[in-house]
Amino acid sequence: MRFQVQPGIAVSASLQLYSQLSFAIASRFYLPGHRLPSTRQLAMQTNLHRNTVSKVYRQLEAHGIVEAVAGSGVYVRGQTPTNPRKTNPKRQGGQRGVASPRPGLGQDVEHCINTLLCGGLTLQEALHQLTTEINWRISCGVRVLVSTPQEDLGGAQLMARELTTLPIPVAAVPLECLDQHLAALAQDGKKATVVTSRYFLKPAEEVARAHQMRCLALDLNSFDDELSLIAQLRTDTCVGFVSISSGILRAAELILQAQRGQQLLVMTAVVDLDNPHAGRKQLLSLCRTSGTILCDQPSHPVVEATIRQHRSRMLRVPNLHCVDHYLCPGAVDMLSREMGLSSPVA
Repeated sequence: MRFQVQPGIAVSASLQLYSQLSFAIASRFYLPGHRLPSTRQLAMQTNLHRNTVSKVYRQLEAHGIVEAVAGSGVYVRGQTPTNPRKTNPKRQGGQRGVASPRPGLGQDVEHCINTLLCGGLTLQEALHQLTTEINWRISCGVRVLVSTPQEDLGGAQLMARELTTLPIPVAAVPLECLDQHLAALAQDGKKATVVTSRYFLKPAEEVARAHQMRCLALDLNSFDDELSLIAQLRTDTCVGFVSISSGILRAAELILQAQRGQQLLVMTAVVDLDNPHAGRKQLLSLCRTSGTILCDQPSHPVVEATIRQHRSRMLRVPNLHCVDHYLCPGAVDMLSREMGLSSPVA
């Protein structure tokens, strides 16, 4: 992935780079454990000072998106265990003489067991560790709480909509209220799996860990088709973004400015499904001005109705593009397997 930074625009260079890097990680372009480009490489690619790149990496680390390893580099942060009851090996032994892994599916299983044995556990202790972990995951797999900050609860609602095929209850919960929700569940002897994006994984994990519940990050859509569509727009074109998520709109605007600078006029509008009349003037202005509009599925009927109602007063009808998915392909199936559920209904 090539990162671009546009000079001479209102958005700072560091914020442009931060937005592109965090989106690349959230959309799984860079997998957990992947070593990110060095500060020198990114500085050469973006024409930024290395100190600016270092500042961006420090911000990503502070938000729990990456982790810096001294003398090695900056890596995409992997999922950390959230089960506080899990115990570490009681002794650190050297490499034991273990059999070579068998080919096929059993290879991963044998590698896992060998890792526990090499860590100093007995076979019985390894069995206890594996059984405890699997039972804990299953116990957390009875419901899903999708959590993002209140200011971008639309992001949680988008994820929750795509998870409704799971055969368990799914609800969107503001991150600010997550502790209260989990405490109430724990008081009733119930558990849950908290789901969020990598943007908010660190704070969500901390709350889930305090209540001995699981927290997982779901990967977002890479939006390759949409980015390709935008890249082909003529200079001075007006493009509109409509979503129930204010966070998506901010990210889209920042990434677009980094890619196209001042070549395009960008307009955004948030749709409030609970109050469709809110922001009507802003949406109408966007529909009248934009040549191309991109929207999410929940917003699509509202945008369509606005265009249809005011079509006679428009100089031209905008090209409306609906984004099919907020989550990356396979994200729901992955979560289903992680939670020990049957395959979701199509």
